[in-house]
Amino acid sequence: MISTIFGAFRIKDIRNKILFTFALLALYRLGSYIPAPGVNTAALQQIQQTTSGSGVIGLLNTFSGGGLGRIALFGLGIVPYITASIILQVLTVAIPSLEKLSKEGEVGQQRIIQYTRYLTVGLAFAQSIGYVFLFKSLQSSAGSAPLIENFNIGKLFLIAITLTSGTVLLMWMGELITQRGIGNGISLMIFASIVSRIPGGLQSWWDNPSQVFKVMMPFIAFGVVAAIVFVQTGERRIPIQYAKRVIGQRMSGGQQTYLPLKVNMAGVIPVIFAATVAALPPTVGQLLGQNRKGFATNLSTFLSPGGWHYIVFECVLIIVFTYFYTAIMFNPVDYADGLRKNSGFIPGVRPGRPTAEFLDRILARLTFPGALFLALIAALPAILIARTGASFAFGGTSILIVIGVALDTMRQLEAQLKMRNYEGFLK
Repeated sequence: MISTIFGAFRIKDIRNKILFTFALLALYRLGSYIPAPGVNTAALQQIQQTTSGSGVIGLLNTFSGGGLGRIALFGLGIVPYITASIILQVLTVAIPSLEKLSKEGEVGQQRIIQYTRYLTVGLAFAQSIGYVFLFKSLQSSAGSAPLIENFNIGKLFLIAITLTSGTVLLMWMGELITQRGIGNGISLMIFASIVSRIPGGLQSWWDNPSQVFKVMMPFIAFGVVAAIVFVQTGERRIPIQYAKRVIGQRMSGGQQTYLPLKVNMAGVIPVIFAATVAALPPTVGQLLGQNRKGFATNLSTFLSPGGWHYIVFECVLIIVFTYFYTAIMFNPVDYADGLRKNSGFIPGVRPGRPTAEFLDRILARLTFPGALFLALIAALPAILIARTGASFAFGGTSILIVIGVALDTMRQLEAQLKMRNYEGFLK
């Protein structure tokens, strides 16, 4: 594998793609350390020491690589774009005009992407204002120096515009990585944010007073990684037979292939979606609960990250989003119609509606265990904490995202290599 990786760098085109990806990711990490104008960094450090990166701030910092805790240029990360994508995908199913637009090929997809960008700008601006007031409320509870000197509407607007511009720039950079680099740019940015916290996670593991935890943790991590790779690469192969056809004086067709249906067809997208949506209620509750009692305070406490209620809520969201995203990615009715038009069929299954029902039944059987597995991995750290009392630097959501993105990126790199020298990434 090592020799093949070095071989990828010897191919100029692939080497340029990899270096381009690394350069943009490095720029992203650099922008996560540059604070927005008008922010008192000393007050921010005192707030971080008081909160210890726990609660909703710690959760949101996972997806921004700590940039939100610094109110950095890229402090919002790519979360507003993910939220906008969720909203547009739900609306595409609910609104007939958007559903019709999504079926108009590349032109329709470009229009939906444009709507997603517009919505991202609005969400980023609203979240920027909300986070400024959230940090100001944390400042009052921490008793630190003023976070923003001479705070007024002008400085609030300046910080909100800065954070919104950072999100728009990240959105553009992610699209550039997808087009000119290796892998999905949005997923790689989240991957880089999580991986950047590995040194702190290793230090937390080494400083843990439990010797049993120190010894068992590497074996647990290896078992979780192996299980995730096994499930993520598992698939059900359905044989497809194409009938022979006479076109002019030549006979075509007659070949046999297969349809690979993965156990987890949606990948890590449901995990990212669920973590983004699950972070919204405690964020709103913590923002409002600092100044008033009642429902907001109860909401922030009830859905506090790391608590049982939050874990159950996130697991339910993961299962729902897994089914939802799988239904968007693969439509059995459309696939059955395509097979019938191309004289294809599944041996033992009649073409048309019976084929669609057969595929839908197989897909439901595969999606259910895949969704349960994703939910279990997301809840695993909370279960281990309750049983052992040890603290984990990374949640199951982070582990799933890192491994899933790494596998997807490796497949794309393997495809690039096969197009040029017909050698796989792994032998």
